[in-house]
Amino acid sequence: MLHHLVTSAVAFTAFASFATFAATLPVSAQSSGAGDAAALRKASGNVRADVRADVRANVRANESSRGSAPKTPVKAAWLYVSPIGDAGWTYQHEQAREQVQKELGAGVQTSYVADVPEGADAERVLRDLVRQGNQIIFTTSFGYMEPAMRVARAFPSVKFEVLTGYKLAPNVATANARYYEGRYLAGIAAARMSQSQQAGYVAAFPIPEVLQGINAFALGMQSVNPKAQVKVVWLNEWFNPAREREAAMALMNQGADVLSFHAVSAAVAQAAQERGKFVVSYHSDMRKFAPDAQIAAVTHHWGEYEIGRIRAVQNGQWRSQNVWQGVKQGAVRVGDFGHKVPAQVQQEVLARQRDIASGALHPFAGPLTSNTGKVVLNKGQVLPDAQILAMDWLVQGVQAAAFAK
Repeated sequence: MLHHLVTSAVAFTAFASFATFAATLPVSAQSSGAGDAAALRKASGNVRADVRADVRANVRANESSRGSAPKTPVKAAWLYVSPIGDAGWTYQHEQAREQVQKELGAGVQTSYVADVPEGADAERVLRDLVRQGNQIIFTTSFGYMEPAMRVARAFPSVKFEVLTGYKLAPNVATANARYYEGRYLAGIAAARMSQSQQAGYVAAFPIPEVLQGINAFALGMQSVNPKAQVKVVWLNEWFNPAREREAAMALMNQGADVLSFHAVSAAVAQAAQERGKFVVSYHSDMRKFAPDAQIAAVTHHWGEYEIGRIRAVQNGQWRSQNVWQGVKQGAVRVGDFGHKVPAQVQQEVLARQRDIASGALHPFAGPLTSNTGKVVLNKGQVLPDAQILAMDWLVQGVQAAAFAK
């Protein structure tokens, strides 16, 4: 079995090509192809049950029923960009793999390789996973997309699921989540808890997915406090706990009393706990690291999607597809409220979460103005998916260093 310790040095420069391609990408709210848990508190009503039923229906649409486990199990592998740890992006993907193994039992044989840098190392590991006989491989970082495409061309019988990618091939599918929906909800909670009206945001790269989150977070804050400001520090890497902590400290020194982040580790949450500030955790519930600091957590959930895709391999019905799911499908959730968050704030966030699930609320509804003063969207309009996917601007009220588009 491959070793799980590979030096992590994650970097990437694919922003411009992604923005150009994504502007024409035909992504629907569910899927453009065939087919597609910490519970919320009691105040969430029946949303959790509805969501679980909805996501199961989505990922299993047009696929055969379960049937009995195949005599020969499907071999499935996962590729992780960082160590698994106890919380965070990779931890959440590992939870999904464990869910797959538990639910499918003898019908699947799973394995993973962790802490693999994007680029040449990723391609080498992917080729090794193919040689081990894996029939489907889940790659869990944007920077794995190009290596996966190259390996997929060499091994057309192996299925590749590129999570957060956008390029397709007959044996390559992509899936992503509408993280920005959770970010908007987190912004509401942050504004209610902030006294300085300033939030800090530690961000990996200025790519559309990250920009969506920053903008939605700022808009969520401004929906309850129009004076709210968000200051951003770019890391230009996904995983570097020391630099994540350093950026968090700098933002708190500049007046931020609540933090958010788009990076892999729990370092920002730990920094907020140390300084007596607040934090919105991302990927996982991080109260074990920030028991007093965490306001809420924006979590993502991949297990149901992956179970459906492996069942499709079992049934011979796997097809390339592009999926983009959010709060409605249970792929993104906000909850895990901290003990300092008043009940009325929790109820407000959960009510807005139900509004997003029903379609009554859209985080990117006009009017929208960029932080350079450009009118992006007029009142009464909603930003279409193609423009969200190609986002290359920051909303009014966000302060950040300039970046290349």
